[in-house]
Amino acid sequence: MKLSWDGKQAVAGDAQTITALVKGQYGEKRKEGIVLEPEEALYLIDVRGAECIDSEGMVIGFNELAGKFSGKKLLARYMTYKDWRDRGLFIKPEKGEKGSKGENSLHRYMRGEIGLEMQTAGGMFFLDDLICTIDDKEAGEKLYQEYWLGQMGTYKAAHRGSISKLDVFETLLLIDKKKLLLENCDAGKIKKVACGRIEYFEDLNNVYREWREAGYVVKTGFKFGTHFRIYPPGAGPGKGREWTHSKHVLHVFPRKSSLLISEWARAIRVAHSVKKTFILAIPGRGKVKKGEVDFALYHRKGQDVESPKTGNPSFLMLSLSEDEYLGGEELAASLRTCLGRGLDLLVAIADRESSVTYYLIKRIELPGSKYEYYEIEWMQP
Repeated sequence: MKLSWDGKQAVAGDAQTITALVKGQYGEKRKEGIVLEPEEALYLIDVRGAECIDSEGMVIGFNELAGKFSGKKLLARYMTYKDWRDRGLFIKPEKGEKGSKGENSLHRYMRGEIGLEMQTAGGMFFLDDLICTIDDKEAGEKLYQEYWLGQMGTYKAAHRGSISKLDVFETLLLIDKKKLLLENCDAGKIKKVACGRIEYFEDLNNVYREWREAGYVVKTGFKFGTHFRIYPPGAGPGKGREWTHSKHVLHVFPRKSSLLISEWARAIRVAHSVKKTFILAIPGRGKVKKGEVDFALYHRKGQDVESPKTGNPSFLMLSLSEDEYLGGEELAASLRTCLGRGLDLLVAIADRESSVTYYLIKRIELPGSKYEYYEIEWMQP
């Protein structure tokens, strides 16, 4: 297989190579021959044994050819391209194609009511700990048993103690609903201290409130490496013989924040290992702009493999490496691009051993929501 470098791009010009590339769905046919994208040319050299010749008749190796291409994260893009191709699936540079389904996958979540039919309770807030205590046992038990707010006694052993403990999010919710009156503090002071202690506290609190207002039970996700764990409306510790287990964990990803990809992937893996859905929350409203995606992916349809000739893409891919950071605004923009294409986003993470892990991101509709929510699941193509 013969390729040539014309000073700007890799091109296949001889008839035999053109025939092979057309059959394999590589490149774009132009008057000069088949013009290849950087990842395609590198793949052909690396895997298919292609030989690339420059204008002086000298052979160009993989490294030299890669050095001629400009653009960020070239190797991450190449490794994810190679992995998809090696699976016998087709992958092409993203050029605005519409999806095969015509719309994104959408999971609709039910909505309940928060309730809170009770008298106002009195409490003490400890600013150093961001915890509120209620020593009225009757009020604490009602909050805990009927609405699963706070913790009576010890976790999973409510009988071991008579004091109810509320976290900072629960405290502010009850103050706002006029169901809690503090002896030593007010909501303004709590928010001021919490904002200084917890990064992006306002975003976390807004997301917490949105799910609680929709009737869901929202508790700390500390044990799972996320901000919250989510229970369906009506769940409670005193509403069944067995302990109720959460179905989802939720991580808040503010638009102004960024997260190391390896940490992001670790939290998703932990969620999956305990059979919980990982939900990503992107609070706030960002600028409407085109987000970055790298490739259009073709998948299987029954026993057949879709191709650019036989069908439309199934996903759009964002290629990343394990040691880079992903910003909330960047991801939100990429997801919006996918929304416009009617395609789900597949995040492909190339690790240091060049192994690639895939995460499929699907949109969630929470009735009445002001923010964006997505389910993220590990995917094996």
